[in-house]
Amino acid sequence: MAEPIIADTKPVVMELEAGDHYWCTCGQSTNQPFCNGAHKGTEFVPLKFTLEENKQVALCACKYTQNAPFCDGSHTKL
Repeated sequence: MAEPIIADTKPVVMELEAGDHYWCTCGQSTNQPFCNGAHKGTEFVPLKFTLEENKQVALCACKYTQNAPFCDGSHTKL
């Protein structure tokens, strides 16, 4: 299994609207933390997640969270 690229060593905290979102799993997207298709040709696929309401979230940017797409503090161990 390929290792993702660490896009950042801190989460991306933002307000997201309700609906579907696609989190980058490979770390190559230039639109972090969201997928822009940079994974094409790799084994990575984006992670679709749905929010039922507008919400402030902390999305993982290191790509090593065990609670994808949300930050679980894994970046502190890198």
